[in-house]
Amino acid sequence: MIPPQEESLVYDVRLSSVGPGHISGSDQFHNPSGLDLAMKLHYLRVVYFFESEAAKDLTIMKIKESMFYWLIPHFIACGRFRKTESGRPFIKCNDCGARFIEAKCRKTLDEWLEMKDWPLYKLLVSQQVIGPELSFSPLVLLQVTFFKCGGMSIGLSWAHVLGDPLSASEFMKTWGQFISGLRPNIPSNIPRSAPLTEEPQNHPEPEKDPVSTKRVNPVGDHWIPANNCKMDTFSFHLTSSQLNYLQAQFWGPNIEEIPHFESLCAVIWRCIAKIREGSEPNRVTICRKDPYNHRGHDIIGNKQLISKVETNFSIANADLRKLASMLADEGVDERKEIDKAVENDQGVTDFFVYGANLTFLDLEDAHLYGLELKGLKPKFVYCTLQGVGDEGAIVVLPWPKGSITNGNEGRFVTIILPEDQLGKLKTMLKDNGLLLNGDLE
Repeated sequence: MIPPQEESLVYDVRLSSVGPGHISGSDQFHNPSGLDLAMKLHYLRVVYFFESEAAKDLTIMKIKESMFYWLIPHFIACGRFRKTESGRPFIKCNDCGARFIEAKCRKTLDEWLEMKDWPLYKLLVSQQVIGPELSFSPLVLLQVTFFKCGGMSIGLSWAHVLGDPLSASEFMKTWGQFISGLRPNIPSNIPRSAPLTEEPQNHPEPEKDPVSTKRVNPVGDHWIPANNCKMDTFSFHLTSSQLNYLQAQFWGPNIEEIPHFESLCAVIWRCIAKIREGSEPNRVTICRKDPYNHRGHDIIGNKQLISKVETNFSIANADLRKLASMLADEGVDERKEIDKAVENDQGVTDFFVYGANLTFLDLEDAHLYGLELKGLKPKFVYCTLQGVGDEGAIVVLPWPKGSITNGNEGRFVTIILPEDQLGKLKTMLKDNGLLLNGDLE
């Protein structure tokens, strides 16, 4: 809960909706895949920060005008969910639009970033979820917040059922082209049609659910998983010097053998195992861009790799090189199994992925810095998840090149864990050289 005095940092909040400039047609429906529906309880929250040079002369009217053209090929994202007679969700492409939020902030952009008060970032991006009234719930919400220095932030709330992080980043990248005055020729996404009625079918029950998912009690029309404990979020920046020192300290001179992502996650995995005495996370999930899937212009859909890694030994006492090697080489892609499990239940049963096991989300290749305004990249991009299960999630993004703190490159890490575990983890991460004293404030 954000205290009222902090909520006043962002004020003059106004709500509206913006839809595509052309009618997409009547009786068009988009049928999410089983893999899409497995992600329906999750949401991406992304905040892009732009300095005054990029934001200059971008009025609300100009921003909305660009959205009219931008949303024409992306009309599926402007629809609303309905359900078939069997209960399977589908999107009715009715041009209801994206929700648009405009606000002002009492801080300058630099003052905001210097605070490093991560809970406050909720003020810059909508926390709305789908439901409890499906027909009125937007799938995309955009918040434009103007700072007193002339800079601005753009907050994206993206329903994960629409697509994975690469889908979301490509969606925003094309908006940058429209808002910069370009009119790129983007073919419209072709919806997968969904019948309004379905014949009942008898599907054989699978022997067991995929390791990377968790089946939950029905959530009805309010799409958010129920946690058994209070979750908290913590973020920190790792410079390239810290990353190189970390790898050299644990793995010696052959630091190029194991990528930064796996090295970093191995350390965090072992630290979490140590604080979960008696319940070590012996299975984890890795989510990342599929290097072999070329989307073309079709950005809608969840196509990221979702891989499981399982062990039968103690993680708390494991060799870090072994853990990192397992994360890099031994992941088993479970997308087909997840899709089958959802389809066996006709898309009616509720699952979730992030936090079903301890989950590592690799966004290094998600092109989050692809959104440009007037040819200028964001000064900083913050990304987190909503709807994470009790096992928690770790999100790793690239640090912007030549930006903010001394121009250092590196990684930006966001950790979402049960509140009672986060304090202990911070201490362990500091002992392992991942956190500096300033990160613990």
